[in-house]
Amino acid sequence: MSPERAVRPGRPPHTPLRPTWCCRTDGQPWPCGEARLVLRAEYEHNPTGLSVYLAGLMYEAMRDLYHLNPYDAPAPQALFARFLAWTRPRHHPPPTRRSCSCGR
Repeated sequence: MSPERAVRPGRPPHTPLRPTWCCRTDGQPWPCGEARLVLRAEYEHNPTGLSVYLAGLMYEAMRDLYHLNPYDAPAPQALFARFLAWTRPRHHPPPTRRSCSCGR
């Protein structure tokens, strides 16, 4: 999926404005909240594909942002959090065993 496809029917697209990597619709750092929802839905059955796709875009964003302003670009950790950290599956702890009140 290209960033241009981060669209919901009837709504303006939440796509990146390059080279600043801000959302064209809401001005937030891309991927904004709405773009994340669309991407998560599109890659619902392929979370690895989503991570690979966003890793490539993160590389492009790093190149663009560091080229624009090498002294004030976002830290690599911030870009990782912005592009990839949110894609990790949420793990739920296993259910805890209840102790039996019958004395066993």
